[in-house]
Amino acid sequence: MNHIIPVAIEEEAKIALSYYPELADTYIEFRFKDGIKKSTMQAQPTYTSFLRSRKNRSYIILMNRSFKIEDEEYLLTSVPKDVLIGWLGHELGHVMDYRGRGTVDMLWFGFKYLYSGKHIKEVERAADTYAVKHGMKDYILATKNFILNNSKLSQAYKDRIRKFYMSPEEIMELVAE
Repeated sequence: MNHIIPVAIEEEAKIALSYYPELADTYIEFRFKDGIKKSTMQAQPTYTSFLRSRKNRSYIILMNRSFKIEDEEYLLTSVPKDVLIGWLGHELGHVMDYRGRGTVDMLWFGFKYLYSGKHIKEVERAADTYAVKHGMKDYILATKNFILNNSKLSQAYKDRIRKFYMSPEEIMELVAE
């Protein structure tokens, strides 16, 4: 079995994966991990596969089990289904991006992600683009709208989303192309 998925998100993950048939034979583990900084989810190659050829790499999608909105904590599994599918679809967009990169390119990519806001913006927009081009527009829009229109989310978090990710308007422009 190429996809390891916690039961709590199995349905949503399978829906997101169905938009990426080229990932059917790619090993991807979805795993809850508390304490991911600055984001809800994070996709990356597994350490053990990092030095393998692109074709033989495996990936992990780490997910915060919960996140805070103001002073209230929410379980990831309590967000609307289409929002969770959109979040997972965005992370699978990262996997698609990583599949085309060699080992040295991935090392340079990771280094730039740590130190360059411009690079973060390029990377996050690329993941959104992969998701939209794979037919996930409605899910990605649901996720954006959930974040940007949620009055309980901090302004700092919304500003980070606006700075680094595609806006709903940019997504609609991409679809129109």
